[in-house]
Amino acid sequence: MDRDPPLLRGQNVIAASFVEGRGSVFSAFDPTLERPLPPDFREADPGQILEAAAEALGAFGPYRRLPAARRADFLAACAEGIEALGDALLARASAETGLPIARLRGERARTCDQLRAFAALLREGSWVEARLDLADPGRLPSPRPGLRRWLVPVGPVAVFGASNFPLAFSVAGGDTASALAAGCPVVVKAHPAHPGTSELIARALVQALEASGLPRGVFSMLHGGAGVGQALVQTPAIAAVGFTGSRVAGRALFDLAAARPRPIPCFAEMGSVNPVFVLPGALRERAEEIGAGFAASMTLGAGQFCTKPGVLAAVRGEGLDRLLEACTSRLRASPAQPLLTPAIHDRYRAGCLRWSRHPALTALLPPGDAGGGRALPGLWKATARALGDDPELGEELFGPAALVVGCDSAAQMLELCASLHGQLTASVHWSDADLPEVPGWLEAAASISGRVVANGFPTGVEVCPSMQHGGPFPASTDARFTSVGTAAILRWVRPVAFQSVPSGLLPSALQDGNPDGIRRLVDGRPER
Repeated sequence: MDRDPPLLRGQNVIAASFVEGRGSVFSAFDPTLERPLPPDFREADPGQILEAAAEALGAFGPYRRLPAARRADFLAACAEGIEALGDALLARASAETGLPIARLRGERARTCDQLRAFAALLREGSWVEARLDLADPGRLPSPRPGLRRWLVPVGPVAVFGASNFPLAFSVAGGDTASALAAGCPVVVKAHPAHPGTSELIARALVQALEASGLPRGVFSMLHGGAGVGQALVQTPAIAAVGFTGSRVAGRALFDLAAARPRPIPCFAEMGSVNPVFVLPGALRERAEEIGAGFAASMTLGAGQFCTKPGVLAAVRGEGLDRLLEACTSRLRASPAQPLLTPAIHDRYRAGCLRWSRHPALTALLPPGDAGGGRALPGLWKATARALGDDPELGEELFGPAALVVGCDSAAQMLELCASLHGQLTASVHWSDADLPEVPGWLEAAASISGRVVANGFPTGVEVCPSMQHGGPFPASTDARFTSVGTAAILRWVRPVAFQSVPSGLLPSALQDGNPDGIRRLVDGRPER
């Protein structure tokens, strides 16, 4: 039976200790019932931000030197603690976000699964990418020194919770799990849209930390808005930043990180329109199926996924007309859904109004007023030229709204693809009749995105070693990395090479005989 969760006290966490904030007072908001939720929370003040970062820096040395198995046990304990919070965690998260319990139950499973996935990665050990080039004193014309390289953690990481994933991209989400796995202490800036959920998760992590006997500065959590986040990024003790959210906020944090006297990396995932391209053969054969699938994907979670498809492009004609009929029919049957916060709802309504007034757009299904904080889906039609003339039409509108772009030809559609800025995903639908053109389309889609989806839709991000969740700017600030899957750990490490250092003085992963039994590259040959 689920045990009762700890009573919410509206507190911050500094070095695993719960403390009252000294900043402004705020409260959570129930977007479904449109009322504030107790208790009151206090933002962290500048002194508390500095203290949390300093404690993280003090814990960094002892934490990174721990055996990987100790960190793995801690991550597994975090997952167990989150599960032990039971249904009360889901109820609070649903009250703060309007998300259904079934969705949150799946998100909790994803959160715990990724914690355990990083624990397994640590126990296997090969993620450190050990490379050894052994000394060759007899090499001509000059001897070769011995070189051994591996990955080491960068230092304390500031993690920003995301509004649309109160569990999987927040206090114990992928950024936190991957940073802790790498050996980096974490200071989380909780999202103000779900502070109660954040506090419950923080309590589970603190209990796991204490039970594991790890340095207390390994985990802190601060409440607050943009000011707290900006101050945290500028704090000298912070060595890297993980962010998921809007382009405006992500770019602001990226600029702050780059402007520091000692710049640090800011890995910001900032969303995209995730275009869907329908090739002529697929349009002839599956127009209705694709239209209904697009509608289902764009309204999933009230269109509040960073992978929501916001643009569909196809060649104008009878096939596109059939696709639109199926899409609008599915959208008309879609119920109004609550958006995460009043601010998100206001931005959605303003964006829909802007599109409805745009001279180059035709409203196929303008969203009516659902009342309260709920949103109805909207669909507009545009030409490829309209997107070229107004780049803002190619930017994300958070919520269940999308554009359908009618192109004059397949060649123009390919030009449209090439003109788009960086995306998290790009989807291509084809049939056997389109196969001669598919290789070119795969190359074009890969050139603008981090994940190419074949004959499907981008919502639904598998958490696995091969997932890439990140793409060319502005989808993310560094397209070489992912924020989902075990490769996410590579954001929080840097390579170090040791030259001519005796084996016995090196970390075990680099020693002769491979005492850890991990996969290594030795003199250019992979071996265990």
